[in-house]
Amino acid sequence: MLATLLLLADGRFPAGGHAHSGGAEAACAAGDVTDVDSLARYVEGRLETTGTVEAAFAAAACAAAAGGAPRWTDLDRELAARTPSPALRRASRTLGRQMLRAGARTWPSPTPPGPHDVHPDGPLQPLALGAVAHRAGLRPDDAARCALHHLLTGMTSAALRVLGLDPFEVSRLHATMAPRLERLATLAAGAAHLEPPSLPARSGLLVDVLAEHHSTWEVRLFAS
Repeated sequence: MLATLLLLADGRFPAGGHAHSGGAEAACAAGDVTDVDSLARYVEGRLETTGTVEAAFAAAACAAAAGGAPRWTDLDRELAARTPSPALRRASRTLGRQMLRAGARTWPSPTPPGPHDVHPDGPLQPLALGAVAHRAGLRPDDAARCALHHLLTGMTSAALRVLGLDPFEVSRLHATMAPRLERLATLAAGAAHLEPPSLPARSGLLVDVLAEHHSTWEVRLFAS
């Protein structure tokens, strides 16, 4: 199912990810990201903390959908508890709604593709991604890879636009991150069948602080 994974991971998949920077726009404005080296450190920190959490919940959602009795509400509540920033939760739910809509149109089925009713504003994005990955015939580890890839490309493409970085150097950064993504995806898939409270809970509180600050900007390139 490699071609399906490539489709779901493609930035042109109409799920709204192109409008979000993974916090990179705010990090650039704060001076935390100024060049490719500092971008690499920022990316590593995000992948090892909140990225690991998102990948684990995407894998768990994919496994839950395959199991036939998904505990969407439990998964959504646990992931929300791991996302302190209201701005990040709003952005994630917006992306979750868009992901479900795109998944339903791309892989039609008589049944809904995922956790539509867990929250009035829609599910958090990793849950929607995991549900759509299952609908597309992918495995939990594929859902985890896709979550990590989305985060990585969101951050790097945003920094590329905001800072005018060398695109070849950014591509090299992507390549150096590949083993890390594989390792984290394997760990996430290994946790996919745990009870929701036992899923990873790594945090990056500066990301939440910057997200709240970013949400107050009158002029910005990205929604989050």
